Amino acid sequence: MFSLSGKKALVVGIANEESIAYGCAESFREQGAELAVTYLNDRAEPYVRPLAEKLGAKIILPLDVREDGQFSQLFDRIRQEWGTLDICLHSIAFCPKEDLHARVVDCSRKGFTTAMDISVNSFIRMVRRAEPMMPDGGTCLTVSFFGAAKVVEHYNIMGPVKAALESVTRYMAAELGPKGISVHALSPGPLKTRAASGIDHFDELINTATERAPMHQLATIADVGAYAAFLASGEASNVTGGVHYIDGGYHIVG
Repeated sequence: MFSLSGKKALVVGIANEESIAYGCAESFREQGAELAVTYLNDRAEPYVRPLAEKLGAKIILPLDVREDGQFSQLFDRIRQEWGTLDICLHSIAFCPKEDLHARVVDCSRKGFTTAMDISVNSFIRMVRRAEPMMPDGGTCLTVSFFGAAKVVEHYNIMGPVKAALESVTRYMAAELGPKGISVHALSPGPLKTRAASGIDHFDELINTATERAPMHQLATIADVGAYAAFLASGEASNVTGGVHYIDGGYHIVG
């Protein structure tokens, strides 16, 4: 139905084979894209590098989004290796545990700014660097959650943080649309990923979502990857700025 043959894709956020980013990377590769994959640090590399090599990634580099120098090294390498970029996927979020488990009203200033910087501002910085490498258009994607739109118990400060992420998605889509660059937020329901495991009472959230979703089942990373691959294809070139729910319908009843 569609192909990503010849396209170059940057995937940021793989922690292990259960990561949403890994599901997206698999789908991009299956549809013919070449991959650049990042890992957070030396501790993460042994888990991520084998997965990247399994997918035939041409570029495998560290990226801690708090380090501007690593951003520069990554995009310099992509420029040297490929010259251009067609797809970038941002699938990272973080909040210090004590703030993540606290009420929103009790979130510390440091916790809030850390969560916003890593979870939101890093997407802005990534798109800013990708923009000049997409002269013929491209696709930028990030990952959100239903808690951005409605109060989800125990999601706490990450709800407002994801709301900000969805808002910058819309604004960047409006700004970059004239250049043929689309910007999207993928919003799967709760998934058992490493990042999500830090949420308090997460198993309870999983069970509630499964019961309430019209399909009575959760999305998989493969589901998210397939949707991401479609959005990155030429067939979706006139689609931008949306929050795309991939959650078995949970968002209509949650």
